[in-house]
Amino acid sequence: MLNYKSVNIITIIAMLVSLFTSYYYKWSLWPLIILVIIWFLITTAGSFFIKWNYHIKSLHSNKIIKENRIAITFDDGPHPEFTPKVLELLKKYNAKATFFCVGKHIDAYPNIFKEIINQGHTVGNHTYTHANNFGFFKTKKVIDELQKTNAVAKQIEGFTMQLYRPAFGVTNPRIKKAIKLIGLQPIGWNIRSLDTTSRTHKMIFNRITKKLSKGDVILLHDTSLKTITVLERLLLFLQQQNMESVTIDSLFNIKAYA
Repeated sequence: MLNYKSVNIITIIAMLVSLFTSYYYKWSLWPLIILVIIWFLITTAGSFFIKWNYHIKSLHSNKIIKENRIAITFDDGPHPEFTPKVLELLKKYNAKATFFCVGKHIDAYPNIFKEIINQGHTVGNHTYTHANNFGFFKTKKVIDELQKTNAVAKQIEGFTMQLYRPAFGVTNPRIKKAIKLIGLQPIGWNIRSLDTTSRTHKMIFNRITKKLSKGDVILLHDTSLKTITVLERLLLFLQQQNMESVTIDSLFNIKAYA
């Protein structure tokens, strides 16, 4: 499978061959330019598509699980209006989920953060600011963001979060270095609901359930009324299909906290 290291090696070899042939045979440098463009496009795509495992090997689904289980995950909370509604629905349908929380929101709504944990759900690190330009942060700033979020959670609940969901699903060598240094386990998804787009709740629900099977990881956001509507339909669907929603650490049999 293509990853950052293998693509770089292949590109460097191809560039050397291209330079050699251009020098000795007076060929055009266009193949070299095309190689650089291809490298740039592949690396850019690999940075934005977490499922490629291009920079970082993340956990996206567990297809070897025997039980009929899936994991619902929520990004960007806690939200003062919508996270409590999510918790109510999860409790109503006896379902568990994983919340990848933004540090500044944990700081702002510590009681909601506590309630997530009190109800038996798992929490993970989703950076401190969730800045739009997070993918361009230097390694030190990435480390500061992740450590600050973990520090806030530890102050409130007394544990260190070990699960990490990249903001926007973006990965790069700097983020890889930061999570390795801190000791975080990156978590991706294999079903992206697109609930933050203009799609209707019906379209989002159909997108999630069309090929849903055991071991899947669903990405939602506890930040809108539309997601609440989708969630209730989804939980009812899971009940009808005898599928159980569990936390990420349960799905993959890993540790969520230290």
